[in-house]
Amino acid sequence: MPKRELLLGDEALALGALHAGLSGVFAYPGTPSTEITEYIQGHPLAAERNVHRTWSTNEKTAMEEALGMSFVGKRAMVCMKHVGLNVAADAFVNSAMTGAHGGVVVVVADDPSMHSSQNEQDSRFYGQFALIPTFEPATQQEAYDMVRKAFDLSEHYQIPVLMRLTTRMAHSRAVVEVGEPQEVNPLSYPKQPRQWVLMPGNSRLRYKALIDDYARLENEAAQSPFNRYSEGTDRRLGIITCGIAHNYLMENYPEGCPYPVLKIAQYPLPKESVRRLAAECQELLIIEEGQPLVEQAVRGVLPAPLKIRGRLTGELPRTGELTPDSVRAALGLAPHRAHAASEIVVPRPPALCQGCGHRDMYTALTEVVREFPDGKVFSDIGCYTLGWLAPFHAIDTCVDMGASITMAIGAAHAGQHPAVAVIGDSTFTHSGMTGLLDAVNEGANITVVISDNLTTGMTGGQDSAGTGRLEQICTGIGVDPAHIRVVVPLPKNREEMKRILREEIAYKGVSVIIPRRECIQTAKRHAAAKNK
Repeated sequence: MPKRELLLGDEALALGALHAGLSGVFAYPGTPSTEITEYIQGHPLAAERNVHRTWSTNEKTAMEEALGMSFVGKRAMVCMKHVGLNVAADAFVNSAMTGAHGGVVVVVADDPSMHSSQNEQDSRFYGQFALIPTFEPATQQEAYDMVRKAFDLSEHYQIPVLMRLTTRMAHSRAVVEVGEPQEVNPLSYPKQPRQWVLMPGNSRLRYKALIDDYARLENEAAQSPFNRYSEGTDRRLGIITCGIAHNYLMENYPEGCPYPVLKIAQYPLPKESVRRLAAECQELLIIEEGQPLVEQAVRGVLPAPLKIRGRLTGELPRTGELTPDSVRAALGLAPHRAHAASEIVVPRPPALCQGCGHRDMYTALTEVVREFPDGKVFSDIGCYTLGWLAPFHAIDTCVDMGASITMAIGAAHAGQHPAVAVIGDSTFTHSGMTGLLDAVNEGANITVVISDNLTTGMTGGQDSAGTGRLEQICTGIGVDPAHIRVVVPLPKNREEMKRILREEIAYKGVSVIIPRRECIQTAKRHAAAKNK
């Protein structure tokens, strides 16, 4: 009897990778992708095989480390959330040119509806842009099965493969049938090593091969068991579904969909299957989570005019996650009884934890900044971003990881004073260090607050790359040690914090203040572990 396990989508994919002979996972924590790496970190097979499973400093370093493992023949996986792919984009796009030796699977978890993100970008565009094949599982079982197929495809075509999850897929559970693990690859080296050196002469040859292979990859998608064409009796409408959106369609037709359905879970787009569906039906409905990538592509594939409905035409919402109900409306079915939000869940706005060191830091900072008529605070991505909310209203900007320091530099050069940057310890090592180097080189008149809670707090308490070394890092970058100040953010130290803030704001140059106190959540876990 097959072994069954109840798994999150993230966990199913992680277990599938381990069973596919994974030698290393490289990742930076980011919701909704974090549980993939955490599952591998806690799995006995990973420990038995000494699978690499420590966190990387950021997504770019993770991608490059995975390519290094691939170069020597081992299977590697990279995990990140969708905006993390922006950070890794340089290495990711170029990896199509270098290719892969050992299989490389890049897992990106998109976050439609922005549950914990600053945008809704759709990572499938990156796969299309880089000419990299893409998988999009519809179920936890497919997540488990697909990752092995993805590694095999990566090694067969010598190219990395992108796997795209979305929040509901990543964080919902289902029973998964699992198989036996295969052995890891032995150490080996590329047969075509020149393509790993992206000099123009090498790259021109490689790009032609990549274009030729992309046509073959389209044929692979057309033959894929994950892409299915289902006949229907009512051909007035043909439906194309992508990934988890297929589930939303089938929830509305528990006895079977009456219309022909093309389910897409492997890209490039299987054009001939699309043309077949269009030839058999009077109009098409495209149901896809995220942006209308397939809907736009279909309009360029079909040889004759055909009515195509979807996100672009308004039948499905242009923003946010799809739901069975939004799909139901697009199908023209009568709506289910609607529930008021108050009947489902009581709204609970996010807030900094009681006892959090960020609270004490912001309390002192806001009191000092308000002493200036035009003081501005540039913040960053982390749980401390909640300082924008009541009761603090402490920050003025938050754009992307690392932007606090660089935006403060730009504002200071324009004459802004004070220009204060607030950044967390993990975000600082992720993408703030280069900004601090710019500040030092340019002699920018800014005050940088590195709010150090000794962990990656926003994603659940993972290790932070700079723990215990922030002062040395800042000194090495070139900040004057006399203007690197450390304080414990507690109510009893508030006056000391305010004094230090005033002194460093008055200093004409780059200063760094490090309020350091362990995250209240990790402190509780550490205390509980000691008492066991």
